[in-house]
Amino acid sequence: QPDSLPAGRSAAYMPSPSSDPPNVLQSSHPLILHKITQMRKAKAGPKYLNQLLREVSTFLCYEATADLEMEPCAVTSRLGEEKGQRLANRVAIVPVMRGGLGMLEAMTEMVCNARVYHLGIYRDKKSLMPVEYYNKLPKRVTVQTAFVLDPCPLSGATAIAAIDILKAWGSTADFKLRIKFVCIGASQQAVDNISSAHPDVPIHVGLIDRLHDPDGAPLAPILPGLGDIGDRLFGTDGNDDFDEDGLDGA
Repeated sequence: QPDSLPAGRSAAYMPSPSSDPPNVLQSSHPLILHKITQMRKAKAGPKYLNQLLREVSTFLCYEATADLEMEPCAVTSRLGEEKGQRLANRVAIVPVMRGGLGMLEAMTEMVCNARVYHLGIYRDKKSLMPVEYYNKLPKRVTVQTAFVLDPCPLSGATAIAAIDILKAWGSTADFKLRIKFVCIGASQQAVDNISSAHPDVPIHVGLIDRLHDPDGAPLAPILPGLGDIGDRLFGTDGNDDFDEDGLDGA
């Protein structure tokens, strides 16, 4: 058990596969847990945070893409024509702005021929309902799998709205778009809500904060110190007290 987790909350971060829905896939990779802890440091400025976010996203991309379909292909090597394998289907990466943009580079580096479709969704402060303000989905569906990126869902409402939009766009009588959701950290409530609304969508998450109040609501903030990823990445969180030379250490 990592000793860098806050006292009194450590057990709430540990994987609990027996209690999670089957479509919830929490990573147990030590480097993911280590780097998420580094992301929570008060001195981690936009540059260092972006580096860590990219690294964690790379690990999660590796796990989320493990079951992509392959097909045989020919490759011309220095020794002549050889047989190999390549991705059988086209992939789309869908970052939910703004926080999802921090995960985008890692995903496109790993899946270099992926299409990138942006969605802008925010939660209205009064109604608490998700509001779509930007949609760059093409008119024609030319991909078979879409990865939705949203770093830290608290309630899951924005993620659910993004998946709703993709399903409405990418599903017809003859075709069903395959969708996966990828996030860095999430509350237990967010994971449960997304899974309940979309049980057919795999949820790949780095770390789940399982603490909640007596009414079942997540204790805010989740993963204390992580903050609003979008604000921290773009320097709009009002914090100028950070160290851009921070090292990936203790």
